[in-house]
Amino acid sequence: MFDLEQIGKAFLVLFAVIDVVGGIPLILQVRQKAGRIYPARATLVSLAIMVTFLYLGETILGVVGVDVRSFAVAGSLVLFFLALEMVLGVRLFKEDTSAPGLPSDDPKVYSIVPLAFPVIAGAGTITTVLSLRAEYARPNILAAIVLNMLVVVVVLLLTERIERL
Repeated sequence: MFDLEQIGKAFLVLFAVIDVVGGIPLILQVRQKAGRIYPARATLVSLAIMVTFLYLGETILGVVGVDVRSFAVAGSLVLFFLALEMVLGVRLFKEDTSAPGLPSDDPKVYSIVPLAFPVIAGAGTITTVLSLRAEYARPNILAAIVLNMLVVVVVLLLTERIERL
C-alpha cells in the first residue's frame, strides 16, 4: 500500500514548496503582531486544507469555475503582496476588524490567516498537491503531507526560541 520511495519524493517536493524554514521571518512577524500563535491550530487547519484538496481539489475548483493554473497565479499574487507588505513595511490589505466574536489582533485569527493559509497551505502547496496526484498514489501523498505537517508544527513550536536569539 505505502511506497517509501513515493512518500520520500512527495515529501521532498512538498517540503520545498511549503518552505516553512524560509517562512520563519513571516512567522516571527505574525507572532510579534498577534503576541503569540497557536502552532497546533495552524498545523491542523493546514493539514485539513491539503487533505481536502488532495481528495476534492479539482471538484472544489470546478464548482467555483477556476482552473488549477488560474488558482496558482492568483495565490502567487497574494503571496507576492504579503511579501511586499513585509519588506516595505506598508499596509496593502485592509484588516477586517468586524469579525464577530474575535478581535482583529486575536492570535487564533492570525494562526489561521495568514499562517495556515496562505503561508503553509497556500496556492503553491495546493497546486503541488493536485499535481502530485498525477504521479503518486494518494495514500503516499497523504503520508508525505502528514510528515510535512510534523515538520511544520516543530518549526512553529520553535519560533519562540528563534525569536529570542
